[in-house]
Amino acid sequence: MSTEHDTEQDRARDSAQGTEQDSGHRTDGSGAIRVVIADDERLVRMGLRVVIDAEPDLSVVGEASDGAEVVPLVRELRPDVVLMDVRMPGIDGIRATEQLVGGMAEPPRILVVTTFEHDDHVYDALRAGAAGFLLKRARAEEMVQAVRLVARGDSLLFPAAVRELALRHGAGGRREAAPNRGPIGRLTEREGQVLRLMATGLNNGEIARQLVVSQETVKTHVGSVLAKLGARDRTQAVIAAYESGFVLPG
Repeated sequence: MSTEHDTEQDRARDSAQGTEQDSGHRTDGSGAIRVVIADDERLVRMGLRVVIDAEPDLSVVGEASDGAEVVPLVRELRPDVVLMDVRMPGIDGIRATEQLVGGMAEPPRILVVTTFEHDDHVYDALRAGAAGFLLKRARAEEMVQAVRLVARGDSLLFPAAVRELALRHGAGGRREAAPNRGPIGRLTEREGQVLRLMATGLNNGEIARQLVVSQETVKTHVGSVLAKLGARDRTQAVIAAYESGFVLPG
């Protein structure tokens, strides 16, 4: 994996510490984070199950081979996290994500699993409501950290990859930031600063140090940004920032 991915996964590991105590995830009585795996390749599902079930705080409660299977399975099992292959026959990971996020009062956190970080399907899945994405070649340690991270409500972003995808989805031709119109225009100056730092992949602690404020203050600003943008999580807010021209790729 690249140096940037290693750095971002280090941030994910730091953020995931204390997940069991801090998260509000549903459990099966054992305290474990419940995971459903959706992938059309049986060997991939088997590999992911082995990695996840090896952790005492994680548990695979179901598997699906395509999007048509995963939607009713998730509604029945109510897992905390779904590892969703973005490319599956029939109903793909994008449509399945849309159905789960849009059709459930309390949808699970969806982590897209993909072979290529610059896959346009990943961007579409993030827009549909996925909390982040993970490369299939990621190390076992990175996979379990990612599951813990999204289970507690955080997002898993790779800024360089999101910037590259944004270049191909409407923001590539801009050389100057667009005027602050619509929901973006309702952000305060400080909230705008926080959103720009979110787009670089910084977590709350890193943003706090950058702005010389407390983490609690940053958390309040992040919540305000999400509310004003109508964003479900940080991923959605960052995508909105790129697509509006508030943050420029590159």
